[in-house]
Amino acid sequence: MTGSRTAAGTWSVTPCTPRTLWLLHARSRSLPLTLAALVATSGSAAWAADWIQGQPQFDHHARAPVIFLATLLVSSAIGTGLLTRSDELDRTAVRPWWTLRLLHLGALTALAAVLLALAVPGHPEAFGAPAMVRNTLGATGLAAAGAALLGARLSWLPMTAYGGAAYLAAPRTPGGSAAVWAWPMQPGPQGAAWTTALLLLALGGGLYVWRGARVERG
Repeated sequence: MTGSRTAAGTWSVTPCTPRTLWLLHARSRSLPLTLAALVATSGSAAWAADWIQGQPQFDHHARAPVIFLATLLVSSAIGTGLLTRSDELDRTAVRPWWTLRLLHLGALTALAAVLLALAVPGHPEAFGAPAMVRNTLGATGLAAAGAALLGARLSWLPMTAYGGAAYLAAPRTPGGSAAVWAWPMQPGPQGAAWTTALLLLALGGGLYVWRGARVERG
């Protein structure tokens, strides 16, 4: 709800419209900065992927580090952007905020997936657009879970720690059990890697939508 002072010195309270509620939600979470980070990261990923593939000693498989780093950066931007600077407003709002959290997270995840998929065209059977989309979904799920459990400022930590370990320990041969535990380093068509990433998105995203980001002071 919003309020305004009348000529008599009293306050009149009017209910928030859906548009006003969304604007309050977006402003409290620095949405423009998150959008700028997504665009900048996708542009950098497009340049890096094109440069790497253009080198004589590399091919499209060499884009794996670009895919890993780009999805790590966009998920971190989305996760830290879930920081709320109006937790009192969230807790006292008449309308349920979970719908706005779902819309916010879903829209940013979809936008990041589309932008990064466009950054690595060609060779979808290896480290191309499908792998980029899959990693974006899984990494964002981990970031959302981090925001709910650790706070938005530390939401980058789960994917950084887990993804870094998978990057270093993943075997060169795809498939097998590595398709589950090393899903960020699998080629695009690996079904088990997709299942893991989608499960992480559903669980992490659902936890954030239900609880919101952990309240942080200071």
